[in-house]
Amino acid sequence: MTLLDAQVTRPLDGGASFSLRNRLTRVVWMMAWLVLARFTPPPLHAWRRLILRAFGARMGKGARVHASVSIWLPANLELGENVLIGPGARIYNQGYITIGARTVVSQRAHLCASTHDIHDPHFQLVLRPIIIGAGCWVAAEAFVGPGVQIGDGAVLGARAALFDNAEAGGVYSGNPASFRKPRGLRKED
Repeated sequence: MTLLDAQVTRPLDGGASFSLRNRLTRVVWMMAWLVLARFTPPPLHAWRRLILRAFGARMGKGARVHASVSIWLPANLELGENVLIGPGARIYNQGYITIGARTVVSQRAHLCASTHDIHDPHFQLVLRPIIIGAGCWVAAEAFVGPGVQIGDGAVLGARAALFDNAEAGGVYSGNPASFRKPRGLRKED
């Protein structure tokens, strides 16, 4: 996906950051999700996976996305096996977002894979991919900022705001989020 030059399109004056084709694709996507998925009952995860795949998302087996989830563009999304995206989560994936197997993104969490160049007087949009490893938990109403990488097994606590990378197996909380302790998963019997 190619960003438009803010100096030319002038988004601060109402100009676009993305091509007309991209904007039309997103309109069709939003209408399709509204009509075909938004009001489906919780157990219809397979149906919602089918719709997401039809719009370019890469979906692992058993991935579950709730009907109330907001996804900016499915083509910029990859979910591993058995990922769960909880009710009301916001996947603002102007940049690419990858979520590893068995990761849970809880209700109303917000993943944002873009920002703006604060030094540019035209406020150029900058895409910064998010990568979340396997076996992670992004708890309720947490925020994951642009360009963040979360290592396998890490936990981001409820309402935390993560702007820097999180190491594998760490527990992070606060705003801005910081390392609190190792997760210390119990061994399986």
